[in-house]
Amino acid sequence: MSPRELLARVGRYTLLSLVLAFFALPLLWLATTPFDRTPEIAASLPEFTLANVRELLDNENALRSLWNSVLLAAGTGALVVTLGALAAYALSRVRLPGRDALLYALLLLSSIVTGTAAMVPLFNLAYELDLIDSQLGVILVLTGGLLPSAIFILKDFTDATPASYEESARVFGASPLQIVRHLVVPLIRPGLATIGVWSVAQVWGNFLIPFLLLRSPEKSPAAVVMYTFYTEGGQPDLALISTFSLLYSLPVVLMFLFVSSRYGFRFHGGIKR
Repeated sequence: MSPRELLARVGRYTLLSLVLAFFALPLLWLATTPFDRTPEIAASLPEFTLANVRELLDNENALRSLWNSVLLAAGTGALVVTLGALAAYALSRVRLPGRDALLYALLLLSSIVTGTAAMVPLFNLAYELDLIDSQLGVILVLTGGLLPSAIFILKDFTDATPASYEESARVFGASPLQIVRHLVVPLIRPGLATIGVWSVAQVWGNFLIPFLLLRSPEKSPAAVVMYTFYTEGGQPDLALISTFSLLYSLPVVLMFLFVSSRYGFRFHGGIKR
């Protein structure tokens, strides 16, 4: 190996080590600070204690907010997957004038008109429908924001399924819903898993919409309740924030591990070629 190649390899590994340290240090802080007797904004060897965990478990709003996050994420994910699959199947099989233009327009508008830009009309709509301080209202608003992208992605999966399978099912008297349930859904299952994980992750970390639409603290999700862990002087309570952050991140990590072990992120259809 020439000196030039050696220097290039040393430089490459040095850069990779710096990038790894940049991302690893916050994770190291998150993993150690909840068990530190004197937590600080620095990664250091902790004085091991479980007092921070006990303090968090004694906080009723913290545990209740995690359950609220589960309800919002599960409800939104179920609606997005169900409605997205039905709409994608209809748009894939029915030839409508301007169908592709409609899909691209929905995707473009959902990317440009984000939750922040649309909050005033969304708040007015929720007020008119009596959905303020309602978890159902939050689920419907989040579902509406995620559906365009979900339909666009699922349509590609649905287009890849052979129409001849459905024609054979119709010959034997299958209804459209039976075809979708027993034939199309198993074939596009990896796509449904993709949309499910994506929608749950989007809702799990959403702060703005629940913060604006929910008024009762007992209905607030974890992303909103985390912002209440401050002292009377306005200083962050690092013991509570770090412990709650670790607990808050575990469901997403477990979901990632489950999907990775189930599908291995090999997102292809159910037909072998």
